Order: sequence, then C-alpha cells, then structure tokens
Amino acid sequence: MKYGYARVSTKEQDLSVQIEALKAYGVAEDCIRSEKVSGTSTKGRDELNTLLSFLREGDELVITRIDRLARSMMDLQQIAATLKDKGVSLKATEQAVDTSSSAGKCFFDMLGVFAEFETNLRRERQLEGIAKAKLEGKYKGRKRSVDGDKVTELYKAGMGASKIAQELGIGRASVYRYLR
Repeated sequence: MKYGYARVSTKEQDLSVQIEALKAYGVAEDCIRSEKVSGTSTKGRDELNTLLSFLREGDELVITRIDRLARSMMDLQQIAATLKDKGVSLKATEQAVDTSSSAGKCFFDMLGVFAEFETNLRRERQLEGIAKAKLEGKYKGRKRSVDGDKVTELYKAGMGASKIAQELGIGRASVYRYLR
C-alpha cells in the first residue's frame, strides 16, 4: 500500500503542489497525511508520527523531496531506521530516492546531509543578520506583550497578581516580573 506525506513549514504556505504530486504518483487521496509545521525536528509533527506508527511491512511511504520528511540527519536517520525495521520502503517523487535499492539508500543519505547543511547555513545567516541589526540599533527584540502601566495601575488599585493576570489575559509570572 502507498502512503503519502506532505509538509510545509508555515501556515501561509500551500500543500497542494505536494499533494497533487503524491496523487500523480499513485497515492490515494485518503492515504495522504499533511501538516504545516517546521521540519527541523520531529517534535510536534503529529501527522508524521501517526503515519509512522500506522505503516506496515510491504508499505511504501512516498514524499516529494527528502527535506519534506526531515531537515536534520539525526531525525532523517531515525525515520529511515523506523521504516527499515517495519519493512517499509521510502520513495521521493522529485529525487532518485528509493530505499529498496543500495543506490537509493546512498542518495537518500546524501540528500539528508545537504538538507541539514542548508538548515545550518540559514540559521547562521539569520544570527549574523540579527547581530548586525543589534549593532545598528534596529533590532529591539520581541514587542512587549504586557502593558506594564496597566499591571501597576491594577496592583495599586488593590488587585492581586492572579486577578491581574486573568484580567489582562497574561500569565501570573508576567505580572510578578513587572511588579519587581
């Protein structure tokens, strides 16, 4: 049986191209799991974890590209080991990946290395950009989510931390941080 997995990193991105490619490869629409979540970790990827637990010997997991499955070698190797233990093969529609052959396994590992490398480069560029922006005074960090004046006002009016937190829709710890 063929099962498909499609993933994009953000809620704004569209899954339709991947889903259409999986259907064109022969995966039935009701056998495709998809989600909009980062691929840098397998944590929080409920659809992938459901699919991995469901697959049985002789099944085939189909993806469009390796980076849709994982962006770290550790996660990719863990997923590959899980699939191998279950007797499940992995195919990628846009890459010459077919883990049922030696050449396909080799290519799979090489693509995984490049996916992780790309993620690391992106992270380095992001950190460099943030450091530069901080030096130029352009990066101020996240905007405050708590109105400190309102916390102080409510506290002076005799309201307790729990009530202030409830009133403003914030955590009690945030109230205490402002009151310090």
